[in-house]
Amino acid sequence: MDTGELLERLREKAKRDSGLREKLLATRNSDKPLSEFCRISREVGVYLSEMDMIEFGESSYAAMRRSTNGGGENAPLLQWEDDAYEMFLMELELLK
Repeated sequence: MDTGELLERLREKAKRDSGLREKLLATRNSDKPLSEFCRISREVGVYLSEMDMIEFGESSYAAMRRSTNGGGENAPLLQWEDDAYEMFLMELELLK
């Protein structure tokens, strides 16, 4: 199962469980937010690592840039677009 599918599984769990959703959102206040996020996800059976999240964000952003800019490297970085963790938390906030 790829990282996108794992995040979708975690999103569905968080949609049904407000306690889990709040725990995941609270990771923003941690000294190591991404590590804490991945630890919580593993506790609920969704096995994500920090590197999974980093690679997924960068790969997704690179694919988006290639599709809209012909693969050029001169496009500015869009805020948060390469950060799968922040993008996921923004989606969770919309579930409230």
